[in-house]
Amino acid sequence: MNYKVIDKEKYYRRGVYRHFTEDCKCSVSMTARLDVTALKEFSKRTDTKFYLNFLYVLCRALNSRDDYRMNYLWQTDELVCYDVINPTQYVFHEDTETCTPVYTLYNENYEEFYRAALADLERAKQTREYALDPANHPNWFDASYIPWLSYDSLHIELPDGYLYFLPIINWGSYREENGRLMLPLTVRLNHAAADGYLIAKVFKLVGEEIERLVRI
Repeated sequence: MNYKVIDKEKYYRRGVYRHFTEDCKCSVSMTARLDVTALKEFSKRTDTKFYLNFLYVLCRALNSRDDYRMNYLWQTDELVCYDVINPTQYVFHEDTETCTPVYTLYNENYEEFYRAALADLERAKQTREYALDPANHPNWFDASYIPWLSYDSLHIELPDGYLYFLPIINWGSYREENGRLMLPLTVRLNHAAADGYLIAKVFKLVGEEIERLVRI
């Protein structure tokens, strides 16, 4: 895990950063529907899991900009940008109706990421522990699939004044709308590191990554 320390005085969002870390500590969540028709067709054609394919394009999108790899280290009062962020995915156990966190390393190579993420899920199915370990996984972001509902909105609450910068991402099941498969995606980021433009940009980037993947 490597990162660079951001000089707060030279940070291109320094005014926004100061305001939303001192005057008005808050985060922003945005939900929109994403056309995943092509990704579903790709998954069927390649006999791969749609869920893991979506996780891959999401990881590529979030790793494409420094803005999405930011974090605040309260121990040293430092603003940092990680070289890479990895997904904390989850496996759901039908028998206990509980989830187990799964730490997966991001790999830009699709085949290698897919194999590793699938293996991580299979191993996690053997335990029922909620073994969340953020202290030893500082550059992991939350990537949670909600397959039981194609929802319209979702909001993640964090303690007031808690400067948590890493993305929190949720998505639900897709549903057919006018012949297209539309998936609800929710992106939560701290307002000190991202505004409406940067959050909306995530949806555009994920769409572009879908287009790139399905051409493989």
